[in-house]
Amino acid sequence: MTIQDHIRESMLGVIGYYTQNPEKALSQDKEAIAVIEEGLRVRATGPNGQTLICDMPKGLGGDAAAPSPGWAMRAALANCEAIMISLRAAQLGVELKTLEVRVDSVSDDRGMLGMDDSKPAGPMNMKVSIRIGADGVSEEKLHEIIAWAEKHSPVGDALTRAMPMESAIEIVG
Repeated sequence: MTIQDHIRESMLGVIGYYTQNPEKALSQDKEAIAVIEEGLRVRATGPNGQTLICDMPKGLGGDAAAPSPGWAMRAALANCEAIMISLRAAQLGVELKTLEVRVDSVSDDRGMLGMDDSKPAGPMNMKVSIRIGADGVSEEKLHEIIAWAEKHSPVGDALTRAMPMESAIEIVG
């Protein structure tokens, strides 16, 4: 069995399961817990020992010892888009020979620093650039795969759709 076949069968199995058990599709996502290690370096951990370390540039008082949270967000989007493109290609029996997803953005740091409240704290825009290729597959089919992936990307959706967010604060002594 090829990797493509394994991905396709796995995806079809999950779709079949959720078709039969739609109530099981809704679940609480795994929590990320971030703590300051030193200065502006933070470590986020997940329930199975996953870790993501971020730091800020030296110009903002960090050590630049790890990527910034903004870069981690762009990397998460690039990874998610690549995964969703690969999932859809496998589902359709398309073997990709080339797949590269790049995400960049433009930010005005005055928003993050509280210097100008008319400026957003986060990026003003993001650009996703995709290089893709598959032998014997039309450009139209590859565009369809990408369009499907963009529509169904969990990270892309979260970044482009307004959703409620709440804070729970505990003050400790």
